[in-house]
Amino acid sequence: MAEQRTLTIPPEAAGERLDRFVAALDGVGSRAAAERLLADGHVLVNGEPPRVKSQRLEGGEELRVTLPPARESTLVPDAGVPLRVAWEDEHLLVVDKPAGVVVHPSAGHAEGTLVHGLLAHSVAGGEEPGRPGIAHRLDRDTSGLLVVARSDEAHRRLQEAIRKREVVREYTALVRGRPRSMQGRIEAAIGRDRHDATRVSLDTDTAREAATEFEVVELLDAHALLRVRLETGRTHQIRVHLEAIDLPVSGDPTYGVAGDLGLERQFLHAARLAFTHPFTGEELEITSPLPEDLEAALAVARGS
Repeated sequence: MAEQRTLTIPPEAAGERLDRFVAALDGVGSRAAAERLLADGHVLVNGEPPRVKSQRLEGGEELRVTLPPARESTLVPDAGVPLRVAWEDEHLLVVDKPAGVVVHPSAGHAEGTLVHGLLAHSVAGGEEPGRPGIAHRLDRDTSGLLVVARSDEAHRRLQEAIRKREVVREYTALVRGRPRSMQGRIEAAIGRDRHDATRVSLDTDTAREAATEFEVVELLDAHALLRVRLETGRTHQIRVHLEAIDLPVSGDPTYGVAGDLGLERQFLHAARLAFTHPFTGEELEITSPLPEDLEAALAVARGS
């Protein structure tokens, strides 16, 4: 059953954006959830729909918010999903995802996802029942570190830190070609390709800002080993951005060089996470070594 709340905006909230005020209300959980409520007409200010989600509050207005009934998850825990816990406490869990594992259920992947495995580790949080605890994602064939939440509040704080770009997400990538500089920054909006909905590209009608930084770790005869850092986290961002500067990812069948060095997937590994713990304030840094298949491909690229 939907829950309706009515409250008076306090004077100290004067000047605050409406969407941010709504997002902070108990039971809303995130800016994304607040924006959905606003878009669906579930937020009224003095009995009227707001003009824009960024409307500035004056203080003293009557705010009415209708929260839809909570959706229950039908996901069943699956202890058989390969899962290595790299770090954990009562609030957060950092897992080292193997390649080939899908993060959450989607079309064609109703079972055996990382989420199914995580449910056995008390993971929860967020307004999407099909993605409990998930605040950021990795592609199916990208291996490495992923931090997830164990409660709604942990999920909210984690998403806020990611939105503010306070979580360092660092990857190791092997690319085909020779970089024009030893370090660089790629700023190019990306979205679903105009001509192929299965791909992401710069040629899009749904462009979203995206920024990627990289530096060369090692130059090889036909390849370069890169350290890549995400500022934004768009779908396929690293692979698309590196292709755009003529440095396709080795082994990538969609944007890079399929089968390069004997690889059966893209040479992309989420190697390092660094962030301030959203509850304790502790500075955390978690790293993950290259998996065996990537180490083997790197050895071939080095000629050893």
